[in-house]
Amino acid sequence: MMEQQTNAPLTRIQDQLKKCVKCGACRANCPAFSVFGREPAVARGKVALAQHILKDDIGLDDQTYLAMSKCLLCGSCVEKCPNDVPTDEIVIAAREALARKRGLTTFHAAVGRVIKNRSLMTMGARMAGLLGPLFFKKVPATSGLRLRFPAPFVGNQRHIPAIARTPFMDRHPEVIPGEPGKPRVIFFVGCMTNFVYTSVGEAALALLRHLGCTVIIPKGQQCCGLPAMSGGDIATVRELAEKNLTEMERYQADYVMSACATCGGALHRLYPLTVGKRNPELKARLEALAKKTVDASQLLHQLGLNPAETGAGDALRITYHDPCHLRTRGLTGQPRNLLRAAPGLELTEMEFADRCCGLGGTFNVYHYDSSMSINEAKSRAILKTAAQAVATGCPGCMMQLSDGLKRQGSKVEVVHTLELLARKLAKP
Repeated sequence: MMEQQTNAPLTRIQDQLKKCVKCGACRANCPAFSVFGREPAVARGKVALAQHILKDDIGLDDQTYLAMSKCLLCGSCVEKCPNDVPTDEIVIAAREALARKRGLTTFHAAVGRVIKNRSLMTMGARMAGLLGPLFFKKVPATSGLRLRFPAPFVGNQRHIPAIARTPFMDRHPEVIPGEPGKPRVIFFVGCMTNFVYTSVGEAALALLRHLGCTVIIPKGQQCCGLPAMSGGDIATVRELAEKNLTEMERYQADYVMSACATCGGALHRLYPLTVGKRNPELKARLEALAKKTVDASQLLHQLGLNPAETGAGDALRITYHDPCHLRTRGLTGQPRNLLRAAPGLELTEMEFADRCCGLGGTFNVYHYDSSMSINEAKSRAILKTAAQAVATGCPGCMMQLSDGLKRQGSKVEVVHTLELLARKLAKP
């Protein structure tokens, strides 16, 4: 009975496992395989491993866990698979099964405790903002920050963005009234926007107010839970999903908008896919939320934002990186259309703009060197365009792109699409 319970995540998707015919088409599209070069790193290797975990005919040693961790959940293999094998769903289920069998890793157990406690996150962010000079040093050559001393799971070689002294959500009321008859928009802020890239939140708010929207920023919203999902901690994801759902159901709104591709991917697809499968009533509520969930660029494009009124204004040569959680939702044209229409912006496409930047959530923590090897190709592609700035729609990608470019000694600016669109609004 216990074995059935631990294998339940894989049992639920065992029909999907049968779809894989081991053709190997995934090898050509997998960023993890490009750096590891071994079969367990590629999609068909993950499927085979999941099948063995389900059968209980392999030892669940560190090598098994390590092999299953070598996936960025970027969805590239899913898009290119001739048999529509949902490898990302399979990997999430396998990681959950492993977590049930072996327990969570020390890192992911700590992650779960932190992201479930918004007060703790806020207090930690404030302390980091206040005491930052004690723990971080500036790197003048690249205008970045680095930890003064190595920290567990982080080291001290990363270029880290500064943490905001005042979180975005603490700066604004819960409801900001708009014009009568205009859309009511719930803004799902996300942790990176709230605590680090607050300028992204300010840009989103400015653009929505420019369009006359009523903006609702629920104070009780939590982390989306994706950091926990990447470690198989679906119990934490479920808890956060239910809290976020309850919080957003308090308001009548036309849209639930995110300016973070990862958060939007959680609300739009991963909540119903993981949490919803265990509870029909909850699934129906999550699917209703998913139907309302839109990315910021998608919503602004849909509402007819005129970039000629709001765009950057100053001459700037830019390129654009597709976040995986927007690409897999088909949201590639909307941000480009907005950027191309903004006065002064010259959009130059980089090579392989739709390839993963190498972040992959906690993949970047466990496999930092490999993560940055994937990112190196992205940095080269950006530099090849001679762009002054690279825009994207995900704060996580922003951090990864910035780290990679600074490792190259580059001063190319990394910005969110919304920041470019809102720059003229910020001028008198």
